[in-house]
Amino acid sequence: TQVNASHCMIDFINNYLALFTLYFALGIEFSGVMHCAYLIQYGVALVSGEEIKSNEEPRTWVQSIFFWFRVLLSLTVLSFSLAVTLVALFQGKTTMWPNVPTWASLLSFVFLLILVGMLEAMQISFYACAKMKKDERATSFFGKKTGELISKKNNLPAFMIGRQLMVVSCFFILARVTTLDVEVGRGENIFGVSDAFQSFLNLGLHAALLMTIMGAVVWKLAASAFPKVFFNAPFTYVLLWIGLCLEWTGICSGAWLLARILKRVMKLQYDEVYVGTPEKPVLSKDYLDEVAASRDALEEATRRLEEGRVVSLEEEKAKKGSRNDEVDDVPNDA
Repeated sequence: TQVNASHCMIDFINNYLALFTLYFALGIEFSGVMHCAYLIQYGVALVSGEEIKSNEEPRTWVQSIFFWFRVLLSLTVLSFSLAVTLVALFQGKTTMWPNVPTWASLLSFVFLLILVGMLEAMQISFYACAKMKKDERATSFFGKKTGELISKKNNLPAFMIGRQLMVVSCFFILARVTTLDVEVGRGENIFGVSDAFQSFLNLGLHAALLMTIMGAVVWKLAASAFPKVFFNAPFTYVLLWIGLCLEWTGICSGAWLLARILKRVMKLQYDEVYVGTPEKPVLSKDYLDEVAASRDALEEATRRLEEGRVVSLEEEKAKKGSRNDEVDDVPNDA
């Protein structure tokens, strides 16, 4: 799906399945479980000094109260999940391999979260910058190098394959670090919670929430707000090469065949068919219709303006004529 979506974004979302996915995702977002990610996004915008652009209307005071309540609730859940993970890690109550020291597990946890976050941000950044002009998206040396490399034929979908390999590998190790291994009923529960709650924690939902927020959502929100910042970063160019090298190994080359089959079944077209390229854009029929309607409206307004001017000139001539008649009627003595 990422291979096809890399070059067929418009057709890929032009179906009811994509619409259903959108509404389902919006429903999860409305629950507020991951709203603390917005807090970090606002922090990034404050530090960078750039304004977050949004098409949404300003919130009312009721909406603001509801929004910040969900942020606080999400932040509480995230803090608890992080505390449970760290305590279990230092007490040796995770599924991490026994020969790995605690400090190495902690460093692996932090490093892999950052690496996964960068890979998620790169995906959003590349999709956002793909339709920009070269001089608009590349503002640094590494940005130009990244733009040149990602623009070559199938390098964008190829990177998506390599990126997915890296993400899966990182999550495999993160799952070992964050999954609890606590035997219920022996009095070794985390924070002394009840056996029922410890059984719930053993399911790993807190770890999934932790990795989703800190390893994906936060980075994606930041990249969606500032795509060019990530596009021009040096580590983006390095990770791009690593992803392309992983794809070159051929481990997931079957994705190309499946993507081609799916493309023919869904009759996907390249985005250039509809909008052209950033350097040579093609105006859509709807936009051309709007332009034609605007042109007709402009011609109608011009015509009415000209008619108004003609009427004004005729009235002015009539007034001048009446004034001349009055002057002729004045006696010579006057």
